[in-house]
Amino acid sequence: MKNKPVYVLGTGLSHDSSTVLLKDGVVCVGIEKERLSRIKHDNGNDTLAIQYCLDAEGISLEDIDLVVQTANFEIPDAAYHQGPRLFTTPDHPPVINISHHLAHAYSAIGTCPFDECYVMVIDGCGSPFSQYREIHPELPGDFMADFSSTSEMLCEKDSFYHFDGQHLRTLQKDFSPMAAAEAGKPHFPTTRHSIGGFYSAVSHYVFGNMDDVGKLMGLAPFGKAGTIVQDVFYLENSRLMVRDDWNLHLTRPSYSYDHFLENFEYYANVACWAQEEVEKAVVWCIKNRLGNNTQSKLCFSGGVALNAVANARLLKNLGHKHVYFEPAAADNGLALGCAYYGWLAHLQQARVKHNGTTCFGRSYRPEEIEKAIRPYAHKWEGRDLPEEELLISCAKSLCKGQTIAWFQEGSEFGPRALGRRSILAHPGIQGLQQHINRHIKFREDFRPFAPAVQEEKVDLFFENGIPSPYMILIDQTRDEYLEKLSNVTHRNGSARVQTVSRKWNLRFWKLIEEFGQQSGIPVLLNTSLNKKGMPMVESPAEALAFFEETALDVLVMGTKMLTKRNQQGSLLP
Repeated sequence: MKNKPVYVLGTGLSHDSSTVLLKDGVVCVGIEKERLSRIKHDNGNDTLAIQYCLDAEGISLEDIDLVVQTANFEIPDAAYHQGPRLFTTPDHPPVINISHHLAHAYSAIGTCPFDECYVMVIDGCGSPFSQYREIHPELPGDFMADFSSTSEMLCEKDSFYHFDGQHLRTLQKDFSPMAAAEAGKPHFPTTRHSIGGFYSAVSHYVFGNMDDVGKLMGLAPFGKAGTIVQDVFYLENSRLMVRDDWNLHLTRPSYSYDHFLENFEYYANVACWAQEEVEKAVVWCIKNRLGNNTQSKLCFSGGVALNAVANARLLKNLGHKHVYFEPAAADNGLALGCAYYGWLAHLQQARVKHNGTTCFGRSYRPEEIEKAIRPYAHKWEGRDLPEEELLISCAKSLCKGQTIAWFQEGSEFGPRALGRRSILAHPGIQGLQQHINRHIKFREDFRPFAPAVQEEKVDLFFENGIPSPYMILIDQTRDEYLEKLSNVTHRNGSARVQTVSRKWNLRFWKLIEEFGQQSGIPVLLNTSLNKKGMPMVESPAEALAFFEETALDVLVMGTKMLTKRNQQGSLLP
């Protein structure tokens, strides 16, 4: 008789809430709440996401051995958190709490390829100091005396750890007071001295939304370096601090999209300045923490670790490639870290090395896909094809300039579409980038797209040729391919590359191979299957609805290929 599996449920109750389920130390399912509620950056109550995970695994709450949770600014009640939770019966599984940065750290060490490493967490705002002390009285706190005397509310801003293969040790933590708002001036929405807080504040200044930091990174190459000269960060006793006068020159906040467009050059210069300051700060902070250990393996997590340009600069400054950038580095990865903390630290179980995939969503059965398609059968031409024929047909469509909604197996966990919930297109046909931004994604024209390339061929097209399976590093497109890869190369010649592996994305890898055979260039434009302000598509029904309302040409779900009727070639204007 087999032993009962050990299930650990991790749940993150910050913004971008999520839930992850480990089975005997291995991720068996995980989902971000926004994919289910269809509300971007959804947070709060976790019942929807937990039930999704239980249903996907075919178990009930009684099968769960441990629940680990984290939330900013509060310790959630097991029975109720912004609505009833599932842990209401007396025999519910034990529920424990961990701090925000500890969850970020465990999300990295749980999924990284290293047996031993340092871990750096940098974000906008973590757990308050008082909450940290309450949750983790057992942790060594030599640094605590530095913060215990103040009456201000302090929050985590960066944390540094060492992982020996089983245990995580806190080496250094820094806390910062919350920022005070000043009328008419951009201010930190989170902590005063955090890198993430600074970048979010500039995002709010430029776009009117602190969550548009990814958009800010995309805008930066349109700016001119050196136009704005203002240092933001400085080091004080090994602590990264923000100057009090950092925002004195920012007197023209954008108040509408039309205003932004009218002053595009100015806001691009602001973005360029902010990006440069963040890059310098990330390198300063991490090199300071590493000290003489700059050749050691490193994991980087927290929201700032999603800045692909800063990540590339960090690699260059460290002079080696032994850095793991956590794919779900922002708060959507907290649940992953909670689950791994439960397995490794609380249950003291041996680490099971992760296989590298980020595709934690449930797979939809062919009959579920077929059922979802039926109401649309009169509208579109549908064919169920053998895989080889499917790939040939898709590659032909892409070569003609058509766009494909690509829906395969379980969805990706984290912010990037990596070939499971993707929009695919030709990387070089003129006009396609603008067409996708305007008529499919419904977003700004300056937003770039990523190239997906087989990992074996990345160095043929990109200068550094660094493996980047999670679309979290910037490379430079080789000069001889700038025209052929114009739709996936940014204004400054950079590209946020995704290297595609046969190991856990075989069908996508084969599609790129077939497209390369037909087009002569085995690279595809890859962007997430959604539009501006919309979470990534999760279910077949959502994929079909999105296909209907946009200018997409083809929808592929599994081996089912749907084409809009009376369509002649591409929908390009």
